[in-house]
Amino acid sequence: MAAVRHLRTYLLLFSLVVALQPFQGLAQSNSDTAKTNGQTLKERDWQHDFDFEIGTWKTHVKRLLRPLTGSTTWVEYEGSTVVRKVWNGRANLVELVMDGPAGHFEGLSLRLYNPETRQWSLNFSNINSGTMSQPTIGEFKKGRGEFFDQETLNGRAIFVRFVISDITPNSCRFEQSFSDDGGKTWEVNWIATDTRVKDESAQQNSDASTNSLPRTRTEGQHDFDFEMGTWKIHLKRLLRPLTGSATWVEFDGTSVTRKVWDGRAELEEFETDGPTGHIEGLTLRLYNPQAHQWSLYWANSKNGALGQPTIGEFKNGRGEFFDQEPSGPNGRAIIVRYVWSDITPNSAHFEQSYSDDGGNTWEANWITDQTRIKDESNRAHRTPRNTKRGIT
Repeated sequence: MAAVRHLRTYLLLFSLVVALQPFQGLAQSNSDTAKTNGQTLKERDWQHDFDFEIGTWKTHVKRLLRPLTGSTTWVEYEGSTVVRKVWNGRANLVELVMDGPAGHFEGLSLRLYNPETRQWSLNFSNINSGTMSQPTIGEFKKGRGEFFDQETLNGRAIFVRFVISDITPNSCRFEQSFSDDGGKTWEVNWIATDTRVKDESAQQNSDASTNSLPRTRTEGQHDFDFEMGTWKIHLKRLLRPLTGSATWVEFDGTSVTRKVWDGRAELEEFETDGPTGHIEGLTLRLYNPQAHQWSLYWANSKNGALGQPTIGEFKNGRGEFFDQEPSGPNGRAIIVRYVWSDITPNSAHFEQSYSDDGGNTWEANWITDQTRIKDESNRAHRTPRNTKRGIT
């Protein structure tokens, strides 16, 4: 389990390499004279730092078995990685497929840019868990990327350090290290070398590299297949929910949903305009094959962070998903409920509701009606109609 859990390290940081390189100038006091790749810091657009990594890569990995035990036994893996833009580069999705002595592995990383801190939040999942890990956050300084996280290994708290170096347009190197003494010493346990694949025809379908592999298919993993494609959406949002308000505002927009892991996960991007301005959001949906449930994660482009998941399932054509939030719009702990219903090949209905009395009563505050756009000339990932967006 430790091997699988920490496999995310490479995937998460593989792309961070360039994403955060420009941060090397942040510490300089004179932003007018500091240079990053020939640009002043003032001109530098950090939200596109990951553009370098978009594409298809061949991945070679060496992993130390039993880290922090004195082990010197290493195993090697070969695989491929596909990186795609989200929000025009302000986020990106990485899909990794690898094979080695420990067997077959599939993972993904959703990386989100925080425009306020100019840092990236890296969120990882593997195909067996159906949940996202805690985020890893970091940046580049002086051409070297360093990213830190605190985790538990063999019952002990450790620090995890990711270092990215040797960056070129067609290659990069990544190392992961652990420390169990507060960062005084570090032991390298993961080394990855990535080489760009020049013929990126495989990028047209990130599942192509795994479609020929045997996999256990379960009915639940295709619950959201109806969502694939491009949609016109009409939204109604209740202002000041749980306060007695009866004032609704309306929005119109579009959403695009595409498969990840052959439908065992999905990414939806959402974009709309209304009285409160322009909104961009995304939803990452992950299927848990053990629990036969879905975890729905929401993020907006303003803060670059995933919200806590809403978890549930479909029964008899109706999907219900729940989570509890410690502080709702009225300052009280609330339960959030998402309901998908009235699903046809070309339309669907979604409602979000809050309850501050333990689920005895519910107040709807977000209603979405969507209609499929028949001519889907592959609009570049325009947006997920999301549910959680209604919370704000």
